[in-house]
Amino acid sequence: MNDQLLELRSLAAKAENRRTETGIPRVAMIQSKIPEHMLAAVYDPMINLILQGSKTMTIGDRTLRYDPATYFVMSIELPAVGTLHPAVSGEPYLALSLALDPTVLATLLTDLRSPARHSENESDDDNNAGFSVAAVTPALMDAWLRMLRLIDNPDEIVALAPVYEREILYRVLQGPHGWMLRNIAAPDTAMTRVSLAIQRIRRDFAEPIRVETLAEKAAMSVSSFHRHFKAVTTLSPLQYQKRVRLLHARMLMVAGANSVTNAAFEVGYESATQFSRDYARVFKLSPARDASRIQKEMKSQ
Repeated sequence: MNDQLLELRSLAAKAENRRTETGIPRVAMIQSKIPEHMLAAVYDPMINLILQGSKTMTIGDRTLRYDPATYFVMSIELPAVGTLHPAVSGEPYLALSLALDPTVLATLLTDLRSPARHSENESDDDNNAGFSVAAVTPALMDAWLRMLRLIDNPDEIVALAPVYEREILYRVLQGPHGWMLRNIAAPDTAMTRVSLAIQRIRRDFAEPIRVETLAEKAAMSVSSFHRHFKAVTTLSPLQYQKRVRLLHARMLMVAGANSVTNAAFEVGYESATQFSRDYARVFKLSPARDASRIQKEMKSQ
């Protein structure tokens, strides 16, 4: 598997210091150190394979670290803060990502003659978080390698990329994260219902939300909805909305489009003082100091 990893590193070395599209649908790569503020965002569902260096991802009150030859699955949209680390020997961070498409997953599951096997370590309990880390297998690494080789053979992408994508998904289905992928594709799991609520929160993040309304839309009791939402995201619905508001406000201030007060009101806060308290609790600095720090870092690059 070491030879596979070395070849993948060579292919991914073409990446720039940002998310770099590969020309292969839903597949991207990234290299080196990305500014910290760009790693604080709402992440879309994906499979992320680490090739070199390491990454820590903090979601709610949980922090996960993943190293070379491990992969990270995020099965639902989550506000997170990531930190990239170069290899001990100094080589830059390298990683690949595959955006998860529920339609592709559903088609794959339908085409399987029998359900993908259940790992003895995986759980079908909907109370599991919608993200985790696992060690990559030789078979999964091989599927990724054949996928990334298409960068040098663009004429083959249309014919072969869908095949390799299905294989990557199939290999993940076979592993400890298989339940996550099945829940993405299933029409009526707790994760699917939470996902619909998240879409509503993200769309109307500046508006007041009532958990009772979200629970009713999810066809759950308020207590059940709250329990499932927090199990999947590690956040309550109101905490999730708050994180989305703070991330959006940060973007507005860094762009210089809004003052602290205006940004607070723009994202739905009624009190600039409360906004500043919440902001400092999440980002460890006051809004004005944090925005100024990021702007200086951007100018120095």
